[in-house]
Amino acid sequence: MWKIIVCLAAFQVILAQQAGEVPDYIKPCHRDDPDLLRCFMNSLEHVKPYIAKGIPEIELPSVEPFKMDELGLQLTDGPQGYKITLKNIEVFGASNFAVKSMKLSENGEPFKATIFMPKLKIEAKYTSSGVLLIIPASGGGDFHAVFEGCKAEITGKVSTPVRNGLTYLHVDALGIVLDMEKASMKISNAFRNNPILLEATNLFLRDNARIVLEAMQPQMQKKLANEFGKLANQFLKHVPRDWFYL
Repeated sequence: MWKIIVCLAAFQVILAQQAGEVPDYIKPCHRDDPDLLRCFMNSLEHVKPYIAKGIPEIELPSVEPFKMDELGLQLTDGPQGYKITLKNIEVFGASNFAVKSMKLSENGEPFKATIFMPKLKIEAKYTSSGVLLIIPASGGGDFHAVFEGCKAEITGKVSTPVRNGLTYLHVDALGIVLDMEKASMKISNAFRNNPILLEATNLFLRDNARIVLEAMQPQMQKKLANEFGKLANQFLKHVPRDWFYL
């Protein structure tokens, strides 16, 4: 039944494209708007509630939570260095963003945007191995993190493929650089709830949250860029470029 509904919704989208009807999740801008860039920024913010819950008619999943597969972190050095692997990662708060600045692509240069997210919350399953604070700390459990004051510098390149006589946008490359003002992390349901190991690990995470964050960032930035690029293209392939202009 769900597949039938999605197919019907997709058919409606195709008919709307052919008829030039702009769906509710698009906020068009006027080509002669003297502050066109500000209008584009407002259009991005307009789509927030739609991407938060997902847009079934174009098969765009909800970004709440935004999901990633795995991150591997080497937190201390040496043959028994402490390692953490995070899996089944869920990120909450990605749709609550504010667009702070934007620069459109010109003369082959990449587009740029700065967005701000007040808080990102991460829930994941983790496994660990090695020695932590002289205590063997191999095990697994639940990982929790909160990042506050999150700024993302986004750069990317787009192309303009033509299909059925309509011009679309496609994100060919996307890069994200993250900066967090504050980070806090902890684990639970680990080491059979051994209080010594739990406290040792959480003490390490409290005192070294910035180090753990720096270890996470390169992989997290790459995975976020890859996944957000997929989401952007899933959205854009259903939205003719002219829908953004009046």
